[in-house]
Amino acid sequence: MNETHASSPKAEPFSAANAVAAGIDFAELQAGANGLFWNEYRPEDGACRIWHWRDGTAKCLTPPGFSVRSRVYEYGGGAFCLTDDGVVFVNEADQQLYRQSLLDESPELLTSGECRYGDLQFAKGQVLAVEENRDRHRLVAIDLTDGGRHLLAEGADFYAAPTLSPDARRLAWVEWNRPHQPWTATRLMVAERQRDGGFAPPRCVAGDGAQESLQQPRFDDSGRLFCLTDRGGFWQPWGESTEGLSPLPSVAADHGPAPWQLGGCTWLPLGEADYLATWTQEGFGRLAVCGDNNEDFTGEYSRFRHLAVDNQFIYCIAASPISSSAVIAIDRQTREVKKLAGGITPLPAEQISLPQTLRYPSGSGEAHGFFYPAMTGEAKPPLVVFIHGGPTSACYPMLDPRIQYWAQRGFAVADLNYRGSSGYGRAYRQALHLSWGDVDVEDACAVTSHLAERGLIDGDRAFIRGGSAGGYTTLCALAFHKVFRAGASLYGVSDPVALGRATHKFEGDYLDWLIGDPVQDAERYAARTPLLHAGNISVPVIFFQGELDAVVVPEQTREMVTALQNNGIAVEAHYYADERHGFRKAGNQAHALEQEWLFYRRVMEHAG
Repeated sequence: MNETHASSPKAEPFSAANAVAAGIDFAELQAGANGLFWNEYRPEDGACRIWHWRDGTAKCLTPPGFSVRSRVYEYGGGAFCLTDDGVVFVNEADQQLYRQSLLDESPELLTSGECRYGDLQFAKGQVLAVEENRDRHRLVAIDLTDGGRHLLAEGADFYAAPTLSPDARRLAWVEWNRPHQPWTATRLMVAERQRDGGFAPPRCVAGDGAQESLQQPRFDDSGRLFCLTDRGGFWQPWGESTEGLSPLPSVAADHGPAPWQLGGCTWLPLGEADYLATWTQEGFGRLAVCGDNNEDFTGEYSRFRHLAVDNQFIYCIAASPISSSAVIAIDRQTREVKKLAGGITPLPAEQISLPQTLRYPSGSGEAHGFFYPAMTGEAKPPLVVFIHGGPTSACYPMLDPRIQYWAQRGFAVADLNYRGSSGYGRAYRQALHLSWGDVDVEDACAVTSHLAERGLIDGDRAFIRGGSAGGYTTLCALAFHKVFRAGASLYGVSDPVALGRATHKFEGDYLDWLIGDPVQDAERYAARTPLLHAGNISVPVIFFQGELDAVVVPEQTREMVTALQNNGIAVEAHYYADERHGFRKAGNQAHALEQEWLFYRRVMEHAG
């Protein structure tokens, strides 16, 4: 086993360092009276900073020593909100709220203590927030003047999206209880303002009957309440009516992703009949104003996040197959697109491998994803199958410098939205129920034979890689099938029972939904635990693991590595002392990417 902590200096035409440097991303975006604001992540130092755009100029607001990132539910989101004269944000290091004006003043501490905060919303001189105190969650309001704290709601296991009506008379939010996840069953709650200024006990508007997932509640200017619900089979906009919630005219498609993070905004009501929304069709994103006057603003982009709007522009974070994530402004009249930040194109357009929609048979159903051809001209190139994490998540047809890194080196890439992924409706998402380690693995193997039969790849040179939950699928595929030449697990799950014992509250019952009860369904767990079947793995495996990972603890990786070594399997393992779950530092990301490529190259040379 080779343990290493240093990056290789080897230069490539499109190097791992180049690929990582192109990975600038944006987490949140908000528009207000003082301009446009967004949260920008830069791999070079792993920090997130708020930028302010106004009158054609962008300026970084976040001073050195601060990084804007929430860790509520571990995955965070909603890390800042706009106030009348500036912003309030969550500082990554201490998870406290800080107030910052737009006058180049140092941020002022607004809260102190052990609580974490996320999903910030500003209203009527207060910051509404989800408050996390270890395993206890509440909705609170923090006074902007003195940091005074007011309890808004408690008693549920989880909360999200506190939203106040324009007249401040109604407070809406989403809540859910264990064992549910926010993409399986939630409730939309409303509390009415009382004469004393407090709120009456809340009532459930939706989600009290049949299971449905509700997200992103919104009030329009008249005070009517809307949300996204999947009760019709897809996350679509519904609004208050005399009969309860009623559907708005919309495309039968998901108008939002699985809400792993707080603070998402993929749709906005614009009035009585119109709304701005993005949705997914065959994996590709669309952007339009829907209602009485449908207007399509998709243009050249294929994914849209964090929508905002004013009288002149539609703002969003967008990406395309030839450009990475960018903050853009679309003129509502002329449809002219202005790129305000990001949108890096690290390669000439003609050298970029473009995504092709994958829809292929697998087992008793079908699976989805995207195929990226190799860019070296080989008729039947080797294949790398990408397995996203979650597993209830998704990949998107947008420029990913990591995929281009492989394509430039002669590998085709299959980026999979296996059954259980979001973006294809509730039934497809629910297909992973009690079937994790089975249908996802089936889909990963099936894509290899599908592409080989079409003559697009060399089926004898197929590799599989995945991070976190994707690492679990990777290890299962290697243990239970003889399809892949080698694989890579990035902070991947090798022992789901051990994961269940160590995981945090947000995912505390997730494994029960994915596999079953660890006691009652012990045989099923045993059958789907890669660590217990390490003896079945007969091909080389490379591992990458953060030493600070609290989700998939390093001991899981070490045990899997040891088991394979004891069986005489070629193994590499790389540990990073300063990384948690998912690598954030540029040097570590580049090192991992390069070492994985070198590993596969050695495997092919040895077999050659």
